[in-house]
Amino acid sequence: MSEEKTNQPQLPTSAIDNPASQTLEYWFEYPIRVQPHHTDYGGVVWHGTYLTWMEEARVECLRSIGIDFADLVALGCDLPVVELSVRYHRSIQLGMPAVVKTRMADVNSVRINWDYVIESPDRQELYVTAKVTLVAVDRERGKIMRQLPANVKDALAKISSSLNK
Repeated sequence: MSEEKTNQPQLPTSAIDNPASQTLEYWFEYPIRVQPHHTDYGGVVWHGTYLTWMEEARVECLRSIGIDFADLVALGCDLPVVELSVRYHRSIQLGMPAVVKTRMADVNSVRINWDYVIESPDRQELYVTAKVTLVAVDRERGKIMRQLPANVKDALAKISSSLNK
């Protein structure tokens, strides 16, 4: 499989890694199919739709290992997106299937970085690569935390170890 990916183009920005260099076995896969409400008038996926799919994949990735996003929020920690970098490689048309792949790249203090690849189910077409950074915010005070609460850190460590086995 990695041999198929070696022909992917190098990305022009350092904000998004080349998916060819990543070990794809560790990614959570979230299949989608383009519906009419995902597209613009020309039947092409609207750029904001990709962000929705990435968030859905991230939430489902957490759910797949027993972490409900609502439970993280209930622990007093909100995780808003503070940085987003998206590279659109090729458009997706109405009715086409695709796979949104995601993984938690790392946790650095209160910053949680996620990687994304959106590609065709046969892995022959690369549509989007992206990186998203979340930051831990204290829900009561509305301020960025100095460090992740231990229970949130433990929950996120669970996903890191599950995906990187």
